[in-house]
Amino acid sequence: MRKYPFVWLVLCTCVSTLSIAQNADSAAFYHQKGVAEQQARRYREAEKNFAKADQFAPNTAVTLIEWGNVLTAQNRYMEAREKFLKAEAKEPDNPVVIENLATLSLNVRKWADAIRYAQKMQEKKIGNKPLNFVIAKSYYEMDNFGEALKYCEKAFRDDSTKAEVPYIAARCFVEMSNYKRAEGCYQQAIARDPNNANWMFEAGMVAYAIPDDKKAVYWFEMAGEKGYKRTDVYLENLANAYLNLKEYDKGLPLLKAVLEHKPQDVELLYNVGDAYYRSGKYQDAIDTWDQILVIDKKNSNALYMIGMAYQKKGDKQKGEQLCNQAIGMDPSLKELRQERKMPGGM
Repeated sequence: MRKYPFVWLVLCTCVSTLSIAQNADSAAFYHQKGVAEQQARRYREAEKNFAKADQFAPNTAVTLIEWGNVLTAQNRYMEAREKFLKAEAKEPDNPVVIENLATLSLNVRKWADAIRYAQKMQEKKIGNKPLNFVIAKSYYEMDNFGEALKYCEKAFRDDSTKAEVPYIAARCFVEMSNYKRAEGCYQQAIARDPNNANWMFEAGMVAYAIPDDKKAVYWFEMAGEKGYKRTDVYLENLANAYLNLKEYDKGLPLLKAVLEHKPQDVELLYNVGDAYYRSGKYQDAIDTWDQILVIDKKNSNALYMIGMAYQKKGDKQKGEQLCNQAIGMDPSLKELRQERKMPGGM
């Protein structure tokens, strides 16, 4: 039997070369077809064609980039990022790849990667977009508030009109309990986005924490005017700010509106009774604190304050009797009576 090893090798090489050439042609065909579908904004069809092109020529950067683009156009950011990561493995310094990975990493909350790719763009001078805000936001989301503030300053120099920059700075100061600085940043953010009701409510909460009840009322009311939903949380915070300003006629109706939704909330009942007491409506205070005793007969604070209210009404004997009964339940209340204070240090 005769053997032809050389001829067989040549034939195999020719077949292999022909197969590679055919695959390359097929990949190019489907790639171009995908580009045409992409330009026609038929993104799902484009996606199918790029997938076929990848079957004939796997992990070709140019196909992966376009495939990633059509996935991004469909808001499928995680899948798009996977394509660009594969493209990066082939072309690590491709500016299109780096820029897309910076944006997509931000979109899918891969904060460390967003920082890395944004900084790489800065180093290589890729694109014209200011990137310091991307880095600032990413550091904030990673709870690195010092670095976030540093890049907020840079982002503000990049674009002083961007409202999100002072907003991120405000959030950083809140996380560090620096409420006065936070409130100033909220003012800057709202000045640039004057219809943002959510930010106004947050500014009110910060002012309340300072504490600056007058500013808190201002921001809460502004938020309401701009459409912030008047939830129980909103009403209760606005009410407390008014009560701290001794504007009982404004604060009490708000607390009572919340109480309608939560009639057995002991803390809320106590606060309503306290507001009545402070405004001189002692019988209303007694009636409110009595509701607490219906829920919890051993609530010594409520009983003590009922005694205080009776004394304010002029019924000293009954009031002292009730206070003494409360002190028997909780001896620590004796110190409050001696200092003429109310439970909770009030």
